[in-house]
Amino acid sequence: MKEFRFRLILIVAVVGVSLYFLYPTYQDYKNNQEIEEILTQKKTQLLSENTSITRDELNARLKLLRDSIRTSDQSFSEARQDRIKLGLDLQGGMRVVLEVNTAKLLEKLVKSPDDVFKKVLSESEAEAALSNESVVDIVARKLSERGIRLSRYFGTVREDDNDIISTLKTDAEDAVARAMEIIRNRVDQYGVSEPSIQRQGSRRLIVELPGIAREDEAKRLLQGTALLEFRLVKDPEFAIGVMQKVDNALAGKNLDDTLNGKTDSLLARSDTTSTDTTMTAERFAKEHPFFSLAMINPESSVADAYVLDDNKDKLQYLINRPDISSQIPNNVEFVFSAKPVAVQDGKDVYMLYLVNKNPELTGGVIVDARANIDPSTSSPIVSMEMNAEGATEWARITGANVNKRIAIILDGVVFSAPVVRGKIPGGRSQIEGMADLEEAKLLEIVLKAGALPAPVDIIEERSVGPSLGQDSVNKGLSSALIGYLIVGLFMIFYYRRSGSVASTVLIFVILIILAVLAGFGATLTLPGIAGIILTIGMAVDSNVLIFERIREEMATGKTVKASIDAGFKKAYSAIFDSNITTFFTGIILYQFGTGPVQGFALTLMIGIATSLFGALVMSRVILDIMVAKGYKITIG
Repeated sequence: MKEFRFRLILIVAVVGVSLYFLYPTYQDYKNNQEIEEILTQKKTQLLSENTSITRDELNARLKLLRDSIRTSDQSFSEARQDRIKLGLDLQGGMRVVLEVNTAKLLEKLVKSPDDVFKKVLSESEAEAALSNESVVDIVARKLSERGIRLSRYFGTVREDDNDIISTLKTDAEDAVARAMEIIRNRVDQYGVSEPSIQRQGSRRLIVELPGIAREDEAKRLLQGTALLEFRLVKDPEFAIGVMQKVDNALAGKNLDDTLNGKTDSLLARSDTTSTDTTMTAERFAKEHPFFSLAMINPESSVADAYVLDDNKDKLQYLINRPDISSQIPNNVEFVFSAKPVAVQDGKDVYMLYLVNKNPELTGGVIVDARANIDPSTSSPIVSMEMNAEGATEWARITGANVNKRIAIILDGVVFSAPVVRGKIPGGRSQIEGMADLEEAKLLEIVLKAGALPAPVDIIEERSVGPSLGQDSVNKGLSSALIGYLIVGLFMIFYYRRSGSVASTVLIFVILIILAVLAGFGATLTLPGIAGIILTIGMAVDSNVLIFERIREEMATGKTVKASIDAGFKKAYSAIFDSNITTFFTGIILYQFGTGPVQGFALTLMIGIATSLFGALVMSRVILDIMVAKGYKITIG
């Protein structure tokens, strides 16, 4: 046995390392089973304790419990991170086509927009959607037709229009490149395995996200512009005064067209049926149009208003009317909450805040963000850390506004508006108001990866549901099992005991392939499973060549040991030639192919390498040991 020691150690080491890399996959499977058992017990408990609980509330509680379990035990997240990654077609996910909104970029770059420019930009955006011409060229052409130079809106008066066009095109090109890099950073931090992010044309990006099957989750990840602002919330006396001025400006005007004949409000929706009460509600809506849509809680110490989801657009329209906006001081504005704060008559209720228009601090000072579960409230939060400059400013701002509220606004909506209890040194703060840990994680990623230079629009999306992906996994595993059984039974039937050796080695070959995928973080896709099935068939090709050579040597009268030595030696060249040419083909497919082709080529190349190890090392050792032990070797 001493002559086999090195090869046995090598085989044991390879198998041991393979089991080591595959263990997280097994552990993740067991963890998921354990979590599902806990959730099933909790679901039964909640239903028994509260028979009136709604399905949405039940699912929300179970989701929060699942998040808490996964974050409380680090081994859960580690196993999930190191498991075999599944592609879009196996675990579900989304494929989206994004387009960088160049028109919005020009809105940010323009120095003095007027009605003419806004009209030209709107027309250019609509025309660009139907052609391949860039928005910059269309805007330049339309302004030229009106006899207006670009320098009126961009650059300096002395600059030539051609130079301005070149600069704007460079800015647009940089915006697409930066958007692609930021989206890649967000996807990488989110932990999507083997995402595909490719550029298409001048302003489009194609993104494939395995594991993300929910539309809202993908949109938050990809489209969030990450414009974070800290703004002071106005004092109740001031806010009520502004609201009263708006209400007085609206009172007595004909609002039927504005509100489409609807005067629904929280007051009008009270549980009463008398004619007098209905008339009172209608009269109140006419006399107080603002407060019929934005309800103030007289018992609250703050002046935030409650607005039904149905009334948000109506109220926003009223506030934006020129005659009404003139009643609002130009240094403040109304902003809605990001999430509903309550439910009224089955409809969501949002908060309306009056905040300073200019931020005290922006998200540019954020250097780190972490999503966690707050142990005191069991609610998801995002903790933020600021750079030195931001920390100094934050300490000054909080110190000067003790007992006042600061609204944390992301992309134009308020996530939370906490009261400053004291000066906050060190540049630390946190955002509340997320529905679950996943949403908090998305916000963390968006803040850490940076803000998009221009908004991106989803113009096409396709999704693969988890159930369809699981069906693909089941069919793929069934195909692999059937393929192995057919090949293995054929080898046993045709080559008898030697065929049994080849069939046993084939199991280890498949094990090593999966271990390599897990160890290098590669992704297993449906075409990848096809590559594994092809490897099962090709893996025994080497054994067939070897066994046929051994059979020829034994026919000349050589001993079994001599026949095995000669059979392996004479089969080497044919085995290497056939496998090397196939391996090179796999390299070409992987280099120039995309998506499914790359998945197939990857598993094919891994399969070729592992099948060579199985046929030339593992099979040889087993046959040599059998001969040394005196077992009879039968080849057909």
